[in-house]
Amino acid sequence: MTFSPHRVAVYIRPGVPPMELGLIHQLLGGARDPDGRPLYRVVTCARRPGSVRTTADIDVTVPHGIDAVEAADTVVIPAAEPDYEITAPVLADSDAELFARIRRDTRIATVCTGAALPAAAGLLDGRRATTHWAWADRYAALFPRVRWDPDVLYVDEGDLLTAAGEAAGIDLCLHLIRRDHGAAVAADVARRTVVPPHREGGQAQYVPSPVPPRADDSTAATRQWALTHLHRPLPLAELAGHAAMSTRTFTRRFRQETGLSPAQWLTAQRVARVRELLERTDHTVDRIAAESGFGTATALRQQLRAAVGLSPSAYRRTFRQP
Repeated sequence: MTFSPHRVAVYIRPGVPPMELGLIHQLLGGARDPDGRPLYRVVTCARRPGSVRTTADIDVTVPHGIDAVEAADTVVIPAAEPDYEITAPVLADSDAELFARIRRDTRIATVCTGAALPAAAGLLDGRRATTHWAWADRYAALFPRVRWDPDVLYVDEGDLLTAAGEAAGIDLCLHLIRRDHGAAVAADVARRTVVPPHREGGQAQYVPSPVPPRADDSTAATRQWALTHLHRPLPLAELAGHAAMSTRTFTRRFRQETGLSPAQWLTAQRVARVRELLERTDHTVDRIAAESGFGTATALRQQLRAAVGLSPSAYRRTFRQP
């Protein structure tokens, strides 16, 4: 079978944040199959080839024009300065051309305020989406038909995905890799770029914490300890005891630091462990249920289906690593 990488076009406009452009290339461009072949071919395009201004004191030279999106399987739209000043739900002529050229079966993903473009094009009407929390109220007023959710890192609506602020673009890219090629490939990319391999899309994007907690007041050590004991039940009282806190203080501090309850966080880590074991081992579902802490194959199947919509056997067939 002929190998063909997934084609990604990153459409940028004047005033693009360099971090958003760079992280897309770094993460998607770093995904490899077991033979070391790139799984994505990422190109940058603009309305016309040439120099494009960024929000830093540098410009980027873009080799491709807008026609590059016609061959893309996924189009990614980072933020740009015009998004910050938008006052009417009207798509600029240059951006209207973008959506006229994108194929109907092409997946679209946005980072930060890049969501303004598909919203203005009407593609998000009646659908759930997110953007940077600082612009959420303005966009809710401009695009009232969109079900904006400013309290999450990213939203996956199948063919249209939206991410919150810049760093949430990392989570979105890893989610795309995980969705396309499985948790093991995404974990490898995360490991090479030294970022967390998995933050749930439903995690809060902005957690107010005016005074950073001291190291001995943090739940970080307990979270790291829990990852090495996922095969155990890990009730709340035991977690709080490990952190030398009351359950009430531990729960409050945990949510401040992660945006999730301890139970939600544990479930997400257990599902991640299940996915990795399904991809990289021949273990039975019963054994994986025991090693991940779900206890029974029934509980594992329920949680995996809720997370990815697949049974263990279907997931293994799809993402099994040689």
